Amino acid sequence: MPTPPIIIKKKVSHGGHHGGAWKVAYADFVTAMMALFIVLWLMSSSTKETKAAIAGYFKDPSGTANKLGTTLAGTGENFQLTKQNMAQLKEKLQKTIQNINDLDKLKKNIEMTVTAEGLRIELLESEKGTFFDSGSAKLNQSGQELLTLLAAELEKVPNHVSIEGHTDAKPYTGKSSYSNWELSADRANAARRLMQQPGGLRPDQVTQVRGFADQRLRDVKDPLDPANRRISIIVQYINSTPDEAETPVEGAKESGDGKPSAAGAMAESETTGKKDGK
Repeated sequence: MPTPPIIIKKKVSHGGHHGGAWKVAYADFVTAMMALFIVLWLMSSSTKETKAAIAGYFKDPSGTANKLGTTLAGTGENFQLTKQNMAQLKEKLQKTIQNINDLDKLKKNIEMTVTAEGLRIELLESEKGTFFDSGSAKLNQSGQELLTLLAAELEKVPNHVSIEGHTDAKPYTGKSSYSNWELSADRANAARRLMQQPGGLRPDQVTQVRGFADQRLRDVKDPLDPANRRISIIVQYINSTPDEAETPVEGAKESGDGKPSAAGAMAESETTGKKDGK
């Protein structure tokens, strides 16, 4: 009698509902596509500043790369001044000064201009002296208050600062060995010392202190104008060098090659016919 065949039945499972994993993957895909279309739309319809902000996010999603305190001494805002936002600092400083009643009367002696080098803040002297004692490098009360205020604000940004001293074209007649060169440099250094006191500019924030005597007059048509006597504080752009060319001051006389003349673009010369004259 033949042996009956052995039949083996195999039960094939279809995995039920597949565990629902495909739904998660599909949701991630849809979300990614939506984000892509939003970015493409923004890049096609946004301003240059918005595009730069979007590009910056993808370079540093956490937003911590440029925070002060990670690579710079001191504290401050997560805000780097570029050519696009330097005007914001100008407006902020102007509002800060206007809110202080004691300094309100000095507004006409303070000028701020965005130049090729950065934000130039100029403290212009008057006939009787506004920020410095006449004929000396000693800051008076108004000069000390204003420079302390500016230092507290500028300390919050990572940008470097350079300080210039200028005089008018009248020769200094105090000491035979002392001239407008020494006076302009001494005034710039006096401003630096005050601005770098505790609570002011960081020790490494000032990169240059320069004295120009009367070689960069603000008003070349009137070399003796008291406004030629001034202190200039330049907040430099990030990666800017102190020797970059600056935008000439309106009214400055230019030489034949198109550059400001030696007595030309912005400078201040202060001297005194008498030592206490200016």
